[in-house]
Amino acid sequence: MQLPADDRVLSPRTGYTRAHWETAAGSLLAAVEPYATEDRALYHLPGNRTSWSGSLSDGLEGYARTLLLAAFRRDETALERYADGLAAGVAGVWPSIEDRSQPLVEAASIALALRLTRPLLWDRLDEPVRQRAAAWLADALTAEPWPCNWELFPVTVGGFLQEIGYEAEASRKAVDRGLERIEEWYVGDGWYTDGDGRKFDYYNGWAMHLYPVLHAWLADDPRLLDLYGGRLERHLADYARLFGGDGAPMHQGRSLTYRFATTAPLWLGALTGRTPLSPGETRRLASGALRYFLDRGAVDDRGLLTLGWHGPNEAVLQGYSGPASPYWASKGFLGLLLPPDHEVWTATEEPGPAERADAVTPIRPANWLLQSTRSDGLVRLHNHGSEDVRYDPYYTRLAYSTATEPSSSYDNSVIVGGDASRTGIVPLGVGEGWVASRHRTGSGGEVTSVVLARGAVEVRAFRVTEVSEGTTIRATGWAAGSGLRSEILPVAGLAEVKTASSGVDGGQAGAIGELTGTVGAEPGLFVALARLTAEADTPLTEAVAVEVDGPDTFVVRWTDGPVQEVRLASGQVTIAG
Repeated sequence: MQLPADDRVLSPRTGYTRAHWETAAGSLLAAVEPYATEDRALYHLPGNRTSWSGSLSDGLEGYARTLLLAAFRRDETALERYADGLAAGVAGVWPSIEDRSQPLVEAASIALALRLTRPLLWDRLDEPVRQRAAAWLADALTAEPWPCNWELFPVTVGGFLQEIGYEAEASRKAVDRGLERIEEWYVGDGWYTDGDGRKFDYYNGWAMHLYPVLHAWLADDPRLLDLYGGRLERHLADYARLFGGDGAPMHQGRSLTYRFATTAPLWLGALTGRTPLSPGETRRLASGALRYFLDRGAVDDRGLLTLGWHGPNEAVLQGYSGPASPYWASKGFLGLLLPPDHEVWTATEEPGPAERADAVTPIRPANWLLQSTRSDGLVRLHNHGSEDVRYDPYYTRLAYSTATEPSSSYDNSVIVGGDASRTGIVPLGVGEGWVASRHRTGSGGEVTSVVLARGAVEVRAFRVTEVSEGTTIRATGWAAGSGLRSEILPVAGLAEVKTASSGVDGGQAGAIGELTGTVGAEPGLFVALARLTAEADTPLTEAVAVEVDGPDTFVVRWTDGPVQEVRLASGQVTIAG
């Protein structure tokens, strides 16, 4: 994809200006147009993959998600084509909206696009078309969603139908019901879990915050905007730390093929004035992410977004991923709703958190610890609170980063007797420089884990109970590709350093360090040092010293920092110092 040169691009790490974003959106729209059906109601993108919802639903997905892109760009020429497709779609081409069906998802994108561009699209439609379209959308008001972010799709449809005065009472009830439902999942400090349990990932930003805040903003409802905008503002303080210095988002969670949809909450904060980020930082983070993907093959030689991360990569897909699924990346173009003279577009870019200073940041609702290093721009996420076993390994590994991806060889894992599973995660706390949890294995064992971090260095410790004496323990490190160095060294209870192929699907093959140990007659400590870095750092043993002081206690002495005493006992972790 060829984007315009712009003298305001400050450095290779700097992102794009508004001109770049407009051109990128226009190029993506132009590339999908040849794949529209003759009546323009469906977009059947090429490829041999069909989602579990079927080809017809996939074609609707292609229409809805690219319509959203045209709406953010306010592309009147494109919107005329989508108006033709809307008329044909609601005349009997599109599948009906039923309980827990994919058309419910796509109805939300269509409704949002119509609401954002009402004078340009909806108000220009013939009245019979408007009536049929409203009737098709209205099925979303009563369709049962999956109990997760799907609860917000009827909210989004209901908000539009309320605005045009169609089934106002049913629309209001759908809005109220969905907003009440997500209150059960708000866990404080700007974070939601995406449904019951502990499902924390980017859906917090591009779904759980996006739809309520946009609804409140479009409805001009000060009470709702104070509530949801305030939560968004708090969330962005953490969210900004999930981007690497090169623009890469954290490689964790599901639906990663949506790529720069991760930028939507950044733009949303600027759009509504509910953000702790400066205008220059907002643009740096958002445009840096767009550039990150476009520079790494996210768009193929036909100009189409591929099913993957950089290029095609089946490892990041789910059963619901169809050929047009990546076009929820359209959400990332939300910033085009900001006028050209908005300060986000005119301000000098400012470095994001990962570029400014080394940091170790606790995220308490998710029980995460974020560890970033300025020298290489890497961000690492130590996961002691997210779990969604349906999508393992993107939730259940001990750590993720902006530069690596989970491997089929179980990177960042504690493997007990050959069992790498990690379920029933119980957060045990997170604080300045540390995070801890315990979990169950499939074979019945319990693992209590803690990680302490400073700079790029990690001290990882765990205690395994409820397994038989002689059970083999394996601890693995990072799956690092070219340009990165992954280290894991034994301190206590572990030995026999091994290296295995990372088995990364679609990425650069690397090596995973592995340590082994054995459970004794009494549970003991297993301790290791680990590091993921792009820098030629000093030896790990020069950065930190660890002394084991009994079967459940050890002391960490950082060369340039504090002394910490750590105790793992009875499934709990206490840290002093």
